[in-house]
Amino acid sequence: MPDALRHKHLLEAADLDLDDATLVLDTAAQIESALAGREVKKLPTLRGRTVVNLFFEDSTRTRISFELAAKRLSADVINFSAKGSSVSKGESLKDTALTLEAMGADGIVVRHSASGAPHRLATWVAGSVVNAGDGTHEHPTQALLDAFTIRKRLGRLEGVRVVITGDVLHSRVARSNVRLLHTLGAEVTLVAPPTLLPVGIGSWPVTVSYDLDAVLPTADVVMMLRVQAERMNASFFPSAREYSRRYGLDADRMARLADDAIVMHPGPMVRGMEIAADVADSARSTIVEQVGNGVSVRMAVLYLLLGGNA
Repeated sequence: MPDALRHKHLLEAADLDLDDATLVLDTAAQIESALAGREVKKLPTLRGRTVVNLFFEDSTRTRISFELAAKRLSADVINFSAKGSSVSKGESLKDTALTLEAMGADGIVVRHSASGAPHRLATWVAGSVVNAGDGTHEHPTQALLDAFTIRKRLGRLEGVRVVITGDVLHSRVARSNVRLLHTLGAEVTLVAPPTLLPVGIGSWPVTVSYDLDAVLPTADVVMMLRVQAERMNASFFPSAREYSRRYGLDADRMARLADDAIVMHPGPMVRGMEIAADVADSARSTIVEQVGNGVSVRMAVLYLLLGGNA
C-alpha cells in the first residue's frame, strides 16, 4: 500500500480518487488499532514536523481535533487565531502565509470564511495545506470522517443509501460529502426546501427530494444539517417551527427507518430544530463517534501528506 496521497494538499473532496480515499480510511483504521492498546496515545511518525492550525473562523470540534491529531503524531503544533493577531490589524492572508512559511511550517490547516482561500494559500507556501472549511465551499476531512463512521457502523460504503437533509445551500459539509460518497460508491439523496438547494444542483451526482418522509424507509444513513442562520440575509423558510415540522428528525420519523439505519450530524446541532434531543442521544446516533473518529482520520491525512515514517 502506498504511504502518500497523489496530491500535496487536501483542498477539496475532488482531490481524492477512490484509491486515495480508501487509503485515508484504511490508514485511519490502522492508526486507531495501533493506539487502542496504548496507555500513551502517541506515535512518533511526525516528530520534528511543524503543523500550524490557522483559523480565521470560530471552531471547536475541528480545531481541537486537528490539534490533537498532530500532537498524537508527535508534531510540533502552533495554534493561530485571527483574533488578537496581526490579521485583526489588517495583515493579508498572503502576508500571514509568508510569515508562517518563514517559521518553517510543514503543514498548514486552514479555516477561512472566504471560499477558495485554502487554494490561494497553497500557491504561496512550500508546505502542505489542508482545508478545514472554506466559506460555503468544502470541508473534505469532515466528509472523510463521515465516510469512516459509516464504514465502521455498516461495514461498507458501496451501495449505501445516504440521505442528507437540511441547509444544503450554505453547507460545505454537504458539498464535500456528496463528492466523496459518490467516489466511494454510495448513493446520495439530498432533501431540503427548494430555497435551500444551490443553483446547478442538477449537475451533482445526487437525487433530490423535497419530502423527507418519502425517502426515510429506504435510507441506510440520515445525515442532518444545521440551518446556518449566520450565513443568511433573507428568509429561506416561513418559520423555524414550520421548518422543523417538515424537515426535522424526531422520534416518529426515526421509527420509519430500517432497523440498522444510522443518524449522523456534523455539528454543531440545534436540538429541537433539525434534530430532536432523543434522536441525537439515541443508540442509532453516531454524533459522538464522528467526533472521535475525526481525530483518527485527521491523523491519517496529516501522516499521508507530511510523509511520516512509521
